[in-house]
Amino acid sequence: MSSIQVADQTFIAAPGSRVSEALSPRDRWRQWWPDLRLSVTEDRGDKGIRWAVDGALTGTMEVWLEAVDVLDGVIVHYFLHAEPGSGRERVDLGDESRRRRSAGKAMTFELKRRLEAGRAAGERPADATN
Repeated sequence: MSSIQVADQTFIAAPGSRVSEALSPRDRWRQWWPDLRLSVTEDRGDKGIRWAVDGALTGTMEVWLEAVDVLDGVIVHYFLHAEPGSGRERVDLGDESRRRRSAGKAMTFELKRRLEAGRAAGERPADATN
């Protein structure tokens, strides 16, 4: 079991393909997680992406996109399982977990703001498939 475990989810009213497209630019990863080096272990397209994590933390991270057709969007599941990186043995694990949870929320809320911009609450996304 990892010392740092984060699991979170946020609904975005947009198709998984659009969320995946917004998530995929590598320069965005650097903005969201500036002290982590991410290596893609599995690009799952409109289902998300998995990374190996190195740097300030060592472990794995995933964004899983779960389609919810009845709601015309996806649930963005964010998972991080890691240990403090080399030389960071005295990290306050509670603070680190809160910081990483906040970084995940910042990422999902940024995607949500961008992808849902101009859509009134309760309105179907313009690119809904049904």
